[in-house]
Amino acid sequence: MVSIRRSVSAFVAVAIGVTLVAAATLLLASGRPQVPDRLARAAVVVQSPEAGASADSFVPTRPWSATATAGLVGRLAALPGVAAAVPDRTFYAQPLIDGRPAASDTHEGHGWSSAQLGGLRLTAGEPPRRPGEVVVDRALGLRTGAPVTLLTAVGAESYTVTGLVDRPGVHVADEVAATFAPGVRAIGLVLAADADPGRVATAARGIVGTDGRVLTGDARGVLEPRNDARTRWIGMQVLTATAALAGFVTVFVVASTFAFTIAQRRRELGLLRAVGATGRQVRRMVYGEALVVGASGGIVGLLVGGGLAPLLGWLLVDAGFEPSTFRVGYEPWPVALSLVAGPVISLLAVWSASRRAARVRPLEALREAAVEQRPIGRLRVATGALLVAVGVALSVGTATADEARVAGQYALYAVMALVAGATVLSPAVVGPVVRLLRSPVRRRGGAIGMLVRGGALTATRRTASTAAPVLLTVAFAVLVSGMVRTTTAAYAAGRADNVNAGWIVLPDRAPGLSDQAVAATGGTALLPTTVFRTDPGTAPADRPLTALGVDPAGFAAANRALTVVAGSLDDLRGDDTVVVTASANLRPSEPYAVVFADGTLVSLRVVAVVTDASLPGDLLVPRAVVRTHDPSALTSTVYVRDRIAPPVGARIVDVTTWAAEADAAEDRLVWLFTLLLIGVSAGYGAIAVANTLLLAAAGRAADLRLIRMAGATRRQVVWLVTAESALVVLIGALLGGAVAFVGLLSIRAGLAEQVGAPVDLVVPWSVVAGVLGLCLLLAVLASVLPTWRSLRHRPARSSVGVAG
Repeated sequence: MVSIRRSVSAFVAVAIGVTLVAAATLLLASGRPQVPDRLARAAVVVQSPEAGASADSFVPTRPWSATATAGLVGRLAALPGVAAAVPDRTFYAQPLIDGRPAASDTHEGHGWSSAQLGGLRLTAGEPPRRPGEVVVDRALGLRTGAPVTLLTAVGAESYTVTGLVDRPGVHVADEVAATFAPGVRAIGLVLAADADPGRVATAARGIVGTDGRVLTGDARGVLEPRNDARTRWIGMQVLTATAALAGFVTVFVVASTFAFTIAQRRRELGLLRAVGATGRQVRRMVYGEALVVGASGGIVGLLVGGGLAPLLGWLLVDAGFEPSTFRVGYEPWPVALSLVAGPVISLLAVWSASRRAARVRPLEALREAAVEQRPIGRLRVATGALLVAVGVALSVGTATADEARVAGQYALYAVMALVAGATVLSPAVVGPVVRLLRSPVRRRGGAIGMLVRGGALTATRRTASTAAPVLLTVAFAVLVSGMVRTTTAAYAAGRADNVNAGWIVLPDRAPGLSDQAVAATGGTALLPTTVFRTDPGTAPADRPLTALGVDPAGFAAANRALTVVAGSLDDLRGDDTVVVTASANLRPSEPYAVVFADGTLVSLRVVAVVTDASLPGDLLVPRAVVRTHDPSALTSTVYVRDRIAPPVGARIVDVTTWAAEADAAEDRLVWLFTLLLIGVSAGYGAIAVANTLLLAAAGRAADLRLIRMAGATRRQVVWLVTAESALVVLIGALLGGAVAFVGLLSIRAGLAEQVGAPVDLVVPWSVVAGVLGLCLLLAVLASVLPTWRSLRHRPARSSVGVAG
């Protein structure tokens, strides 16, 4: 007894939900790391030991020293089947074109011997054989024999172009590469034509032991550039959140739709009970209908999602959520998951509605009036109260969380629980909200206002079911957009407040500033590098840390947040001193061993301990120490008192602009992600409202004809349904806004605790207004158009049943 007219809204919701799930999971399955082109011809690659870092830290592996590298290369090259063992060295080198740094994809330098690992061939000229010679990308427009200036970590240096290739990057003589990158993180093995990669890999593992990993085949994808890995990880978070939100919203919308259709079919279900159908049989019937809707919607969603996946993949790459190497492929498990998702979502969504259908009494078939007898039951009240309590508890967790990421997760879960609780309790809330709006409606609405108010009060379930998608949409739009904007503003303000400087010198078209550029500014610079903690007993071993090379006096003057709890920052001098944070649990004069970027293990001596919030990193060392052990390290920031003319490859901004731009690239991706989530929820909400109101309009045709027979004009009836639609959207907006406001207040409290200063609540009202406008527009169209069509002819006088 599946009614196509009544099931179309649930079918549409399921189809859209499975479309998003199918597209997201197909893209997720395609998001495997890619083997870098420059290592594609190395069938076996030996990687240096992994650092004990979290999956989203994207730090490099712990490098081998020059001595360890030479020993490994010699032993690996002697293996049967190995034609060459080539250490892959990567460092900063960026050509200057017309006095400015070239495009950002050309700032990687390598030794020329690494070219054979990727099958790189010269298109003109010859390889670099001595210092001062370089091979560059022919896209730069340079000719062989022409001079070119390279920006390196030291500064601008003159080179002669000896050859051209057809890929980005620069290649220098191996001896030059060894001075720029003494530490090595990968050794590529070029095999003989008849060699078996599996046997070579097994033999290589015997040589490397625990001092590295041997990679073959697709496993070499872990060697992809860290920026690509980070971009791919961000894309996975986007796709996972989209699929999860799609599933949650689909269950939510389909449940609301089924609840509405069950309310419309009470007389039909009462007739079934009157002719002998049991409650269990009625539930089985409703489950059967849901299964049919879910299966058909799932098939359609899978086909549409599969077709859209390549386009969505291109959009993800264009938006920066996936690296340029991303390609969409079709795997079996997303297809199977999508086929199962439709029926499972429908069965979960119809559970509550089926219980309500089974409780319909035979006497319902004899009722002419469909006025609801009881808007909400005790079990529903208890369930709603429990969900609200969980939401409040999670909101408290948000306000007390130590990290922004944890607070954001708590806030999202809190709003999910509060949205679910508000939806469950909404029939009981509709009455008080309508009565709250009674005075303005009475003053301005006249007879139409009275009918709108009376219809909402007598059909609270119908009103609540229609308002539920708006509630969900507004809650997510307000919470997510407000959370992102509030967090961004709070951290920017805290960052600016911690700096005691007038201006900030930053890189321009380059990943960092050279020593030459820093010397030209005369300011206080931060020279970051990654080191690895290797003291016995540390957990995890080889823990990556961010070390900042600084001048202690200048750093103390520029950093307002600096708080020394033990020792003295003035003692940070020489080549064996370090300043650590309190979380290191060390005292002055204790040893602190780290491995630097050149693979050298150095035992440092703690000279001071500062609070964790004092540093934009993990530890401080003298700037000269970083330069000694990391010849390719680049300065990230220079603090200056007065505005100066920036050197080549640099620009200057005020502190406020710097604070806002510090995480600009990440903030942009987060905001795009936010708009995507809002778009998914808003699109669902608007479609659900439209579908529900279309069903309501079809079910109320007799009511509206009766109103016309009582003397109302066609225009007045249209104004009536328009006002009802607006009231439903207003109720959903008020409830959704209240839910989101609770979450935002808890987020603001948590941020204020973290940054140590008052935080302003920022809500992008333009986004919220757009979401509300979309819901209102579709709600009005979905109710007015069928009403206008059904009232084209004045009905003949006849007996018409009264329906609430």
